[in-house]
Amino acid sequence: MLPESGSVLGVDVGWSTRQRSSAACRLDWDREGVRWIIRRFTADDADRRAGLLAVAGPHHLLAGAFDGPLRGDLEPIDSYRLAERRLSERPIRDAIGKLAQSNSGNGRLLNGATNACARIMLERGSLAPAAHQHAIHRFAIAEAFPNSFLGLMLVDPAPFKGGRGKRSDRYYLALAEDGTLARLLAHHLPHRLMEQNFGSVTNHDDRAALVCAITALGVASNDYTAVGDGDGWIILPPAAFIADWARPLVASWNQATPRAVVTSAS
Repeated sequence: MLPESGSVLGVDVGWSTRQRSSAACRLDWDREGVRWIIRRFTADDADRRAGLLAVAGPHHLLAGAFDGPLRGDLEPIDSYRLAERRLSERPIRDAIGKLAQSNSGNGRLLNGATNACARIMLERGSLAPAAHQHAIHRFAIAEAFPNSFLGLMLVDPAPFKGGRGKRSDRYYLALAEDGTLARLLAHHLPHRLMEQNFGSVTNHDDRAALVCAITALGVASNDYTAVGDGDGWIILPPAAFIADWARPLVASWNQATPRAVVTSAS
């Protein structure tokens, strides 16, 4: 059970040193309500550090989730991980898109930028010790992937495969409009007023950072689905929020590779 009040951090990781393609979201709650703040920044070392520390502020963070390849030793991964293979298998890929490989050119850049963000937050301190089942570090850091996180909650992904803009934005808008994101937040933090509206978040990177913060909320409450192995676990929605079409696929991961995916619920 989550404490009466607290904070978690979500980070959408980018590697551009010129464009503000990274974003951090701190999600806070108390007995009355839930709220968040979001800030964008570049991958320039000084700007990245300033952005992350400004969002985190003086708050104790129960968990941090980062949108990029992340292993507990914070070393380069440079391999095609089990988590990536499972989330890129044909039924999932056809429905909601595939996950980039950590050993691709972009994958290596993203892994390096993710490690840099995680190091900043670990050096800052004030991260809670890890208490979730799939901990990769002694402190509560975890890997998020907003596209799969959102896509696995869609009742029917087919209408959102094409169209303008990024696929994850279409998923986000659909789940905001049908109330799924609000229900997920209420699942983790019941009987509280949402002081902001999911529909008010319009920037792609801001949306991704907010989804990462919700991922971190699942880690903090030990209520999530995970896929992976010793090379990293990607945190996905709680079992109750996985759409019916995806549940047999998630179950098949267990059958194909025992203990490669485990559902944990508080």
